[in-house]
Amino acid sequence: MLTTKAAVLREAGPDRWWRVEEIELDEPKAGEVLVRFLAAGMCHSDDHIRSGDSPGRLPLVGGHEGAGVVEAVGAGVTRVGVGDHVICSFIPVCGTCRYCSTGRQNLCDAGANAMTGCLPDGTFRFHSGGEDLGGMCVLGTFSERAVLSETSCVPYEPDLPPELAALVGCGVTTGWGSAVYAAGVRAGQTVVIFGIGGVGINAVQGARYAGAKHVIAIDPVPFKLEMAKKFGATHALSDPAQARELVVELTRGQLAEHAILTVGVMNTEVVRQGAEMVGKDGQVTVTGVGDYELGVPGGLMTLYQRRFHGALFGNANPLHDIPRLLGLYRSGDLRLDELVTHRYRLDEVNDGYRDMLAGKNIRGVIIHGES
Repeated sequence: MLTTKAAVLREAGPDRWWRVEEIELDEPKAGEVLVRFLAAGMCHSDDHIRSGDSPGRLPLVGGHEGAGVVEAVGAGVTRVGVGDHVICSFIPVCGTCRYCSTGRQNLCDAGANAMTGCLPDGTFRFHSGGEDLGGMCVLGTFSERAVLSETSCVPYEPDLPPELAALVGCGVTTGWGSAVYAAGVRAGQTVVIFGIGGVGINAVQGARYAGAKHVIAIDPVPFKLEMAKKFGATHALSDPAQARELVVELTRGQLAEHAILTVGVMNTEVVRQGAEMVGKDGQVTVTGVGDYELGVPGGLMTLYQRRFHGALFGNANPLHDIPRLLGLYRSGDLRLDELVTHRYRLDEVNDGYRDMLAGKNIRGVIIHGES
């Protein structure tokens, strides 16, 4: 049995934090791979588990954005080989379930264990003192090493910095896809994006790439509004009421075609504000998570033919869209370097999340080691 150092969450609550511990790790079984992580993105979803905003089985090894190197493979593995550099997709792709076989890979049934962290056979690979530990989204990228299903791995070229590659496993693709796929932004449209964090900033550049005429970013943090402008926002405001006045002016009263909601902790008020931004046949795309109700009068939906669309992973296909976005980065059409605000060591994981909660980060990244 192997050992690895990992950030573990044993209790949830506002005053509970990650503990970096030495834990045990099984060897890979059939269909599984051992990955040595090089970098891990610090997504808000992990903090939702820590704070208790989202349920999850504990104890848990955190992290679901990661890039690393395959060190060993189990029997029958064909998707990757030893020595391959891989990005870990928090949405696995089995390729054979009802959703994969009908082109909806972001809804793959293999994602059913995301909040328990066990592998597809129902068992765990992380252990500590005789206790089983799950991995966030069946990954656990806040560990130096992890054993994953091959269905969670997407190969990438090793010349790409791992801290950039890691982010495409969740935040980049989720945000970009929320605009391009889930919302279906088209040239000349007006798009309003609530929340400019690691997902929202990529919804901004997705909307820009799709050809939106007006991309309006809303966030209370001045630093994030400045970043939104760098990523393609035509307007950036902190007050939703002022943003709506601007939308009315820019569209001559027709309102926006799209509102994309990516705030860190969703609530009913944000949903209402988003609905008030879109006009006839407009769509509100909800990517953020939280405990909330839609809270919108039915007349707002029916009489204006508004639509509400929940989006997981931006409706993207990990096997297709992760390489596609890396190609856009190489051609200069997608920004990745500027997403990384600060880099941290594994034992600084709590500092990174405090910085995120204070609005200092677009994305913090844990650097595990060199390639």
